[in-house]
Amino acid sequence: MTDNTQLIQEIKEVIASEGMVDISKITPDATIESLDLKSVDIVMILTALEEKFNVYIPMDGSLQEAKDVKSLIEALADQIQKERGKQ
Repeated sequence: MTDNTQLIQEIKEVIASEGMVDISKITPDATIESLDLKSVDIVMILTALEEKFNVYIPMDGSLQEAKDVKSLIEALADQIQKERGKQ
């Protein structure tokens, strides 16, 4: 199992590639709006993360409530680790 720092970096890379965002703009205080991520981009990011980590990520709860990148990444990392724990 990779540590959280590695996981967060991998999530950022997926957000950058799937959301077509410069990775340098993916900072903890950036908002989802400031990155110009639309709901379709979020779905693409979630799908890519599910494939990369072989987990299921539901689009509800903490993910829907996330307004900034930090909370989005934390919610994704939590979900990935929770799903990995089930395997």
